[in-house]
This record gives sequence, structure tokens and C-alpha cells, in this order.
Amino acid sequence: MTGSREIIKSALESMLYVWGRPLAAKDAGRVFGLSEQETVELFLQLQAEYEKRDSGIRIRRIRNDFQFITAPENAEFIRRLCTPVKEKRLTQASLEVLAIIAYLQPVTRGRIDQIRGIKCDRVVDGLVEKGLVESRGRSDGVGRPILYGTTDAFLAYMGLESLDELPEISEEGILREEAADGAAQDGELQDGADAADNVKENDQPAYQAEGESPENDQPEAQAGEKSPESDLPENQASESQSEQS
Repeated sequence: MTGSREIIKSALESMLYVWGRPLAAKDAGRVFGLSEQETVELFLQLQAEYEKRDSGIRIRRIRNDFQFITAPENAEFIRRLCTPVKEKRLTQASLEVLAIIAYLQPVTRGRIDQIRGIKCDRVVDGLVEKGLVESRGRSDGVGRPILYGTTDAFLAYMGLESLDELPEISEEGILREEAADGAAQDGELQDGADAADNVKENDQPAYQAEGESPENDQPEAQAGEKSPESDLPENQASESQSEQS
């Protein structure tokens, strides 16, 4: 029995090498007439053997899928060999949406939009195209919107075996972080408004800066100028004065 297990493990190594992407234990076990759990145990034995001899090749587990990867400590040497290679990273918006989906899955687009405070249709579509997010059916709510969840490709991208390895955070925590970001943005807007007010206050005529009012900013009568009453004929001016008396 021991000999047959070693033969199967050797075959599993070859299958991992040829398969390239994560290989499901149930698919590999079907080749040998083994159950999924029996095949998982053989993969785990292989994984331990690679780690024990500090091999440059390791076996990574993603749920019950297994894949060949390089040893993390050799990353710098591989980087030198493969340079220059442009690594396409996820945008900040994509990472934020991905985090919301990872922690709240299954979740609708409407819920994602509500948390981020902005429409996220294009971001979600981009994550689906990259294979990091997938449809998980439809909600029972109004309009039966699509529910989204993460894929095994997401686990591989993040270097996780399962979602259980995600750092613990509650939905309230996610909401608080989003609220804090919103408050920071509001603060920046308010600072800008205050600055604008200061500009308006400083951009006033000189008489206001000196404490004078617009009413006092009348032209002074020049020497030799007559008042309106002095323009009247003498008899009308005297009549006006007698009426006032």
C-alpha cells in the first residue's frame, strides 16, 4: 500500500506541473479512484515534503485545490531574472470594492454603492472580467439584483487558503472606515470654503478695511461749488427760507 501511495504522489506531482493552475483534489482523485478527502491528504503529504527539504518549489492549498508556486524567499532572484516585467496592479477603487465584497458577500451592487457613496458598476464589471468576483445568484429584494462574491482566483491573488484567513472586521467597521473617509473629504471641502470666504472678505474696497461705510464715501464739495439751493433765483431762495422759518 505504501508503494502505491508513493506512486500516486509522484503522479500528483506531474499533474500539478502540467496543470499549471490550481488543481481540484476531487478531479485529481477521480483519476485514481480516490475520494476527495483521500487525495487532499496525499497533497498535504507532498506539501510537507517540499517544505521539509526547503525546496524552491512549494505546493499551495486553496480550499481543496492545489498548485505549484515558487518559494517566497526566492522572490528577489526571480524578480531579477524576469525584470523588466510590468505588473498590472488593481486600482484603489478596485481594492475598496473587492474588500467590501470579500467581507459582506454575497452582496448586491446597490449595497456596495451605498457603502462607498458612489456608483461602482464599472469597477464591479472589471473585477468580474479579471475573475476575482463572480455572480452568486440573485437577491430576494425588489428587482432581484445580482449577488456578488469572491472567487478562488481572489484567494490566490491575496495568497490565502480560505476566506477564514481574512483579518476580522465587522460590517460596522467597514461603514465606520467609509464614514471617516467621507468626513475627511467634507473637511477638505469646508477648508476650501473657509479659504474662499477669507478671499472674499479681503477683496473689499479700502474704505471698508479702514472701518468706513459706503454711505460716507461721497465726494466732498469742492471749493467754489454751489449747493442745490444756491442754483435757485434769489427771490425763490428767500421764499424757501421764509417758509422754513
